[in-house]
Amino acid sequence: MIYSAVIDFFTAVPFWELVFIFFAKIIEVTIGTMRVILITKGFRRPGTILAFFEIMLWVFVASSVLSTITEMPIKGIVYSAGFVAGIYIGSLLESHLAVGKMEIRAIASLPSSVLIISALREAGYGLTSVDAHGKDDVRVLIIIFANRKNKDKVIKIIKSADDKALVVAQEISLIQNGYVIPWRRIGK
Repeated sequence: MIYSAVIDFFTAVPFWELVFIFFAKIIEVTIGTMRVILITKGFRRPGTILAFFEIMLWVFVASSVLSTITEMPIKGIVYSAGFVAGIYIGSLLESHLAVGKMEIRAIASLPSSVLIISALREAGYGLTSVDAHGKDDVRVLIIIFANRKNKDKVIKIIKSADDKALVVAQEISLIQNGYVIPWRRIGK
């Protein structure tokens, strides 16, 4: 009796329909994650276009699940699993795309700052250097604005010239004028 109830629970819906619900929900949530990120980074046009496809998927997938949820609860479980997987995949995709700008500051000793500045400029990065005074000696503050995608490259260049340099990186929302290596446009 229990065995047949379990079998009925899992076989009440064709397998292809469960696969469709799962992957459609992954795509919908991934699109939603990217939409939110793009809009918060100031890319309104592509974010709005993604919103159209996100809601279109949601309407069709959610309606197919909700219309038969009492008879086929497995659809709700698969829908939920697709949601979780979509959040994870969306976050991976965002990390890979790394949309946005960074301000990277490095504080280094005077001799090593010459190496850092030279290496960064050879790699094509614009920067500003400022004389600074540390606790024990003269230091140089190096300020670099870069695309988020290039953050690890910039830090690697800094650390290869001076592994003791203090490095601080933070996301920024606006850059006007100055020089940042062109990377790409996302329909802005």
